[in-house]
Amino acid sequence: MALETSPAESRRVRKQKAKPSSLGIGRRHNLLAYGMLAPALIGLSIFVIWPLIRAIYLCFYEWNFYKSNRFVGWRNFTNVLKDDEFWNSVIRGFRFTCMVVPVMLIIAFIFGALARSVGAKLSGFLKAIIYIPTVISGVVASLVFQMIYQYPGGIANWLVGVFGVEAQGWLADTKLALAALTLPTIWVGIGLTALIMLSAMNDVPESYYEAAKLDGAGWFRQQRYITLPQMKNIFLYLVVTGFTANMQALEIPMVMTDGGPAKSTLVPNLYIFQHFRFDATKGFSMAAAFILFLVMGGISILIFRLLQSEKAVDV
Repeated sequence: MALETSPAESRRVRKQKAKPSSLGIGRRHNLLAYGMLAPALIGLSIFVIWPLIRAIYLCFYEWNFYKSNRFVGWRNFTNVLKDDEFWNSVIRGFRFTCMVVPVMLIIAFIFGALARSVGAKLSGFLKAIIYIPTVISGVVASLVFQMIYQYPGGIANWLVGVFGVEAQGWLADTKLALAALTLPTIWVGIGLTALIMLSAMNDVPESYYEAAKLDGAGWFRQQRYITLPQMKNIFLYLVVTGFTANMQALEIPMVMTDGGPAKSTLVPNLYIFQHFRFDATKGFSMAAAFILFLVMGGISILIFRLLQSEKAVDV
């Protein structure tokens, strides 16, 4: 005798049969996610991962474009590590970065605070003005600033002459050349930094500032005790990205000074480029690039440890 089931139980059984399994849904979602990631992963593999692996491989060889490779082991690395000029270029690049990044952060913070305090129309105008240099090529910016620094009739010498200072050979003086390169670098890079800073400021709750005003806090105290602590993660991001970008500076030093005078502006990437361009074999420059990568990674980790980012606070 067949067992009879109630209508409610029959409907429940039919729904269970019609309902797809959670495992099937999860698999389809994973396939969709992998499909959307595939173009980026393929591009990353072709243009980043494979060249990096190939570059590390070539560090152990003496090679050029005309002869077969010859394995030399760690010789390229030892030659780079023994080369004082390589370490001088790293120190020079670090000095250059220490001149650029703090100034850029200060200007970006002041701009963000100013743009946040004005009306929407004026704020939009300021954002457009400060972002314009970002779309200008580093080569074009270098040529413009070469004319500005021209001796003796450039704009820079005219400005210092107003204060009674003699005309300077900005790009021909070993004491001034590296500092002179910081101005075009800041000018080209300030736009993106300022907009990131402004975006972070806009995320700080307005209620914090209103409470501070009720307590009698002025503008400077508000920035010190509210804005700066709330933007610690953004400052960490901008310091690390600014450090890595400026340690790899190439276009502006190459076009404006090509490492001169007397190698006073020979920064790491320019040092590597010159060796790659003029050396008979290329393994030395590949090894130098890899060592620079390790040095920059180590300093970036140190920055992370010193500044220590904090978790975002939900408001």
